[in-house]
Amino acid sequence: MNKTTENTTKNTATTTASTTVVGVFVILTVLAGMLGPVQSLVNGQLGSVIGDGHLAACISFFSGLVVMFAIVLPQKKLRTALFRLPSQLKNKTLPWPYFFAGCCGAVIVLSEGVSVGSLGVATFQTSLICGMVISGIMCDRLGIGVEFKQSLNVPRVLGAVLAIVSTVLVVYPVFTAPHVIVLAVLPFTGGLLAGWQPAGNSQIGHIADSMLVSITWNFIIGFLALTIGFLVRLAMGHATFALPTKWWMFLGGPLGLLSIALMALLVRKLGLLLLALASTAGQLIGSVTIDYAFPQLGHTVYAMTVIGTIVALIASGIAMIPSKKIGKGTESV
Repeated sequence: MNKTTENTTKNTATTTASTTVVGVFVILTVLAGMLGPVQSLVNGQLGSVIGDGHLAACISFFSGLVVMFAIVLPQKKLRTALFRLPSQLKNKTLPWPYFFAGCCGAVIVLSEGVSVGSLGVATFQTSLICGMVISGIMCDRLGIGVEFKQSLNVPRVLGAVLAIVSTVLVVYPVFTAPHVIVLAVLPFTGGLLAGWQPAGNSQIGHIADSMLVSITWNFIIGFLALTIGFLVRLAMGHATFALPTKWWMFLGGPLGLLSIALMALLVRKLGLLLLALASTAGQLIGSVTIDYAFPQLGHTVYAMTVIGTIVALIASGIAMIPSKKIGKGTESV
């Protein structure tokens, strides 16, 4: 074997090994993406059992907050950075909306507790992701949370249109039930808000020099917003307090944290684009699988649901195609 042939063989082996490693991490990311539907299922079941999706969201945020406190508070540097954030709001170090990015997550978790029981995990997740696709496109265009603004090219507009089509498809089988249509608006709205949330998280993480502090602040704001609303309902006699008796119903918050942690690790191996595509695929595949595997939950997986899920995945892929940079975004400031 001459040297050229030997080098070619080595390069081929290296490429094959690299492709295999990437393939393994893609599979791991798909599995990590499935945690989203599992979290939706837990929060949805919690809302159904205690009869109040709002209270279910409070419980989910509280369980996640407990975990974050256990991580952050024992560390002096992180604890100091966390306690300093309110003064950063007071001296206007950052625009005040960024400090309340946790409210976006609160809307998503609230919609899980309120609507998953009626919509099913597949319809919920598809509506959520479609809202996120449209939000991501608009945030890129306006330069929110990104280094550069990106123009609205044909692929991105097509991605947004397909996202809307996907939402219509998954809702179509239950179109005769008006209340279900209204419930589908909740995750879609949560998805629209979710596109802006990373901008706030990034800014808070920057001034605190820690994304752990940023995540904790998110949970604090989300929990306070939900709890204040629930206490008002409780005082008006429109709600009652109850706790679930099954331990796994407290796992909604920790599942969300586990998903965030895994994505943070996997992004270093795959990059943002491949990570986003693989995790979206995991969310959509996982949501359909859950509804199909647990028919006792009463959620039928219609052909339109599957078609809508596939269209949502295509929309996500198309919308992630980079477009022309047209100016600086908020991350460059």
